[in-house]
Amino acid sequence: MKTEEIKQKILDNLCYMIAKNPKTATDRDWFQALSYVLREQLTERWMATMDSYYKQDTKRVYYLSLEFLMGRTLVKGMLNLGIYEQCCIALKELGVSAENIVELEPDPALGNGGLGRLAACFLDSMATLSLPGYGYGIRYEYGMFYQRLHDGFQHEQPDNWLRYCNPWEFARSEVLYHIHFGGHVVEYEDDAGKKHYNWKDADDVMAMAYDTPIAGYNTPTVNNMRLWSAKSSRDFDLQHFNDGNYLKAVEEKNYSENLSKVLYPNDATDVGRELRLRQEYFFVSASVQDIIRRYLLDHNDIKGLAAKVAIQMNDTHPALAVPELMRILLDRFNLNWHEAWDITVQVFAYTNHTLLPEALETWSVGLFERLLPRHLLIIYDINHQLMKEVSYKYPGDMDILQRMSIIGEEGDKHIRMSHLAIVGSHKVNGVAQLHTHLMKITIFNDFDHFTPDKIINKTNGITPRRWLYEANPALTKLIGNHVDKNWVTNLSLLKGLIPLAEDAEFIAEFQAIKLDNKQKLAAYIKENLEITVNPNSMFDVQVKRMHEYKRQLLNLLYVITVYNRIRANPDQDIVPRTVIFAGKAAPGYELAKLIIKLIHSVADIVNHDPIIRDRLKVVFIPNYDVSNALRIIPAADLSEQISTAGMEASGTGNMKLALNGALTIGTLDGANVEIKEEVGEDNIFIFGLTVDGVTELREQGYDSWEYYHANPELKQVLDMISSGYFYHDNADLFNPIVNSLINGNDYFMLLADYADYVSCQDRVNELYRQPTEWTRKAILNVANMGKFSSDRTISEYAEEIWNVQPVKVL
Repeated sequence: MKTEEIKQKILDNLCYMIAKNPKTATDRDWFQALSYVLREQLTERWMATMDSYYKQDTKRVYYLSLEFLMGRTLVKGMLNLGIYEQCCIALKELGVSAENIVELEPDPALGNGGLGRLAACFLDSMATLSLPGYGYGIRYEYGMFYQRLHDGFQHEQPDNWLRYCNPWEFARSEVLYHIHFGGHVVEYEDDAGKKHYNWKDADDVMAMAYDTPIAGYNTPTVNNMRLWSAKSSRDFDLQHFNDGNYLKAVEEKNYSENLSKVLYPNDATDVGRELRLRQEYFFVSASVQDIIRRYLLDHNDIKGLAAKVAIQMNDTHPALAVPELMRILLDRFNLNWHEAWDITVQVFAYTNHTLLPEALETWSVGLFERLLPRHLLIIYDINHQLMKEVSYKYPGDMDILQRMSIIGEEGDKHIRMSHLAIVGSHKVNGVAQLHTHLMKITIFNDFDHFTPDKIINKTNGITPRRWLYEANPALTKLIGNHVDKNWVTNLSLLKGLIPLAEDAEFIAEFQAIKLDNKQKLAAYIKENLEITVNPNSMFDVQVKRMHEYKRQLLNLLYVITVYNRIRANPDQDIVPRTVIFAGKAAPGYELAKLIIKLIHSVADIVNHDPIIRDRLKVVFIPNYDVSNALRIIPAADLSEQISTAGMEASGTGNMKLALNGALTIGTLDGANVEIKEEVGEDNIFIFGLTVDGVTELREQGYDSWEYYHANPELKQVLDMISSGYFYHDNADLFNPIVNSLINGNDYFMLLADYADYVSCQDRVNELYRQPTEWTRKAILNVANMGKFSSDRTISEYAEEIWNVQPVKVL
């Protein structure tokens, strides 16, 4: 499309779609008008893509995820369609600021952190690689939450991202499915003596589809993301209304539609846990019904389903899809158990994202019995078959039966969703080499021995289209001037930058781009947080979900250490540092929320101390989302990836930051291990206990109290926190944090790693004093990130798990 054509289409949309003229149009009107230009282009390719899939009868991939952290679509769409510059010129000629209208687009609040962002990267790569892939999730009306901070305390507010409508989605009011809850199961036999089950007297909720086109880069392929919105089967009770009971008249509608209101309702209460289980079943039931409907459009025999359908479960949230498919095959299509089970296992694959036992989802049998009685019977039958097979292989071994059972007997009887997902899948994958190894030798060791080839590795990746091409235009242009421009879809071509790490002119250009990105972030911080930071200081960045194992607290302990060192010797020559945090804490995670408050309290003291000046600043950027990530990541000098070894499955923030020229300080955890292998051990800062070291220390009887008393700097820091130094209004406020480290014996081993972390940060400071050498290593990080493209990851899934091929759009 040429500029004049785009300009005319914008004006046409303004007139005919929005009913405005240029004189009365607001920036939001212009945003909508431009969005419809892109939507028209996407829709043409979308229809051609879907038509090609049907004509070629291709096998399709369905990616089931409770989260899709998609980010804004406008800029990404213009870049993918190759019309970014033309659109910007067209807007300028119309007297409209492209920068202003881009900022009006809300981030779709459909995810929380890495899980949802990974799902978004995977959809991007499937489309770019021309693979027939669909995303399925929930269209949350309010998403996770909008994080606001008052006096440093996190407050959750609804994130009304749909307030001004979403120009990218298409409501499919005709695509509706009944989702059942409650009731009871009637068992009966037919004349041939075969058992049948009838799920009766259940309550209904309707699932309605909303479709969003997902465009690939420089390809005609446009795939589909289908999200489900809950609708009541009975919108309005006129009798109650006529009786004057107006609240009762809409009670059922409101109760039903709560299912798709909010991502991850607080599950600290029984009501919250029930709502979350309802959400999970709602989305998988609608998705599985829709997948079968699509299959039956061109196929008559349900027994051929596995040849045309691959379903990937992103974590355990969609694990109910296993008994749901079994229910449909058994009760609707009347297959026998073995036929149904063989199809189910061939269809499903499962991605595990955590090694933390407390993060492995379980549901009480009592809740299942009340909400999903038919599925409970099916899970019992699946478990019965499993236990029979395990007992054949390990006769008389009651311990392994107990460990592998889908039904957990310890405490309240419960269902282990990870076990259900493993048993119901033909492949199970970890998301980094270390993570997969630990899966095999720890939490899923029994399953690995039972089916040795089932658990495999698929190291995570990120889409370079979002995380470099869009995020860092200046660096993108510099790279494009020196390497093959196809690097956007073949990230390994960045290795062409390796010789340029020794080129003085290239180093200078690279440094200028980094400084410009830092100046832009500094201006944003000044405008939005009223904190002045020095762009020439080291930007030390830790941006991720707030959790104890990610150890934002360890970073903060170092910040206080530096503060104390400057206070003790104000005249010392110190490397200026701006420490930037961002991330949300789950609403019910009180200690993580208290750590956010501590960060703010430390920042309040440090940032206002005249002795410190601009040598140390602490910043917490609220409401971390994709848009904020795109601001922060290109400006980072140092990437904090400091989780307790063995607890981070992979991480993708480490990849995004390194791809944009940040050096990593981290433990040998998750994908850090593979980043070290790719960039070279001289170009990364590694510290702390290894996985084996953590295990050995626990077995020896780790005593954090000894570390507290043995290190004077550490003791001073913790005593300051517990004494109320950082919050005079309530001296005891942060005692739970200090108690968790000393009296709680520091489960995440911050005190054990503190000294090595501080020593490693000293090495960071030494290198930062050598800007040419620092930049050389930063360039080598960018050059060696080819492995971490999600295109590589998805290609491996397609070949080794899904058995799908690229499809040419006709």
